[in-house]
Amino acid sequence: MAVSFLSTVPSLIPLVPVPLNIAATSGSRYPTVSVTIRCNKIEVDTANEDRFHRRDILKCVGATIGMELIRSSGTFVEVAEAADLIQRRQRSEFLSSIKDTLFQAIKANRDIIPSLLTLALNDAITYDKASKSGGPNGSIRFSSEISRPENKGLTAALNFIEEAKKEIDSYSKGGPISYADLIQLAAQSATKQTFLAAAIRKCGGNEEKGNLLYTAYGSNGQWGLFERNFGRSDTQEPDPEGRVPQWDKASVQELKDKFSALGLGPRQLAVLSAFLGPDQIATETLLAADPEVFPWVQKYQRSRETVSETDYEVDLITTFTKLSSLGQQINYEAYTYPVKKVDFSKLKL
Repeated sequence: MAVSFLSTVPSLIPLVPVPLNIAATSGSRYPTVSVTIRCNKIEVDTANEDRFHRRDILKCVGATIGMELIRSSGTFVEVAEAADLIQRRQRSEFLSSIKDTLFQAIKANRDIIPSLLTLALNDAITYDKASKSGGPNGSIRFSSEISRPENKGLTAALNFIEEAKKEIDSYSKGGPISYADLIQLAAQSATKQTFLAAAIRKCGGNEEKGNLLYTAYGSNGQWGLFERNFGRSDTQEPDPEGRVPQWDKASVQELKDKFSALGLGPRQLAVLSAFLGPDQIATETLLAADPEVFPWVQKYQRSRETVSETDYEVDLITTFTKLSSLGQQINYEAYTYPVKKVDFSKLKL
């Protein structure tokens, strides 16, 4: 008579019985055991049942339970909404092309970098937690919003976005890119170029060595979560007025209050100093006058003097990632497109 163990969880084992011969390795004290695996039980040859321990069965069941818990977990399912592997590949290839386009365009016009950073900040910081409205939704593209006092000097950055969008839309197979996505991706590219420029500067201006330094020690691999948040939707109307400070006129306390309302603190305010105006050092001098912000300004200035700038770059990426997704519902199937099916009946074999 065979010994049976009835599974109490949904099994991942195939429905068709699969006979397995587990052969003893050289020198092993265990003889060959014949096992038949089915969807609801495991049968073991009773002649050797004393050699097949309960822990071996429990390991199998434990793996089944573990995989079932992972499969049913909310985070796993949420990420899996990117549909199938074909769609993920389509999005990945499109994102790669966008990054190449932006990198080349910004490299040819580096003076636009500060404005691109502020444009992304001002589009995102309109988020209001109470009403759950605003955020990085592309509203800054509307003339009535870009013309507000807090957006003074950002028209050139918006024109840059418009030109980049025309080029990107021309090769997109899954529809036009949203302004909401493009504005944040342009700021990402601008940020990465500041990191790269710092590495080149530390190598005495040698671009080849600077690229190697940034590749070896830089933070390029920290952008994973930011790039998964690819699929923001554009709003169809401007965001309400009065939600964005005038960075060059607001007091540090006003800036702290604004960041606090978004769940951000003095640390995040300090690390985003490059986003608050064209002169990062002047901005940091102002922020350092506040005793709560000063330690963080000092920390990041020291970090930027190191070879890798790890603390500064990683904290900036983390903060920017949070900022760039405030209040947004990400469509993980955005920019995908149907794949032409192959009619195998017409193939000559």
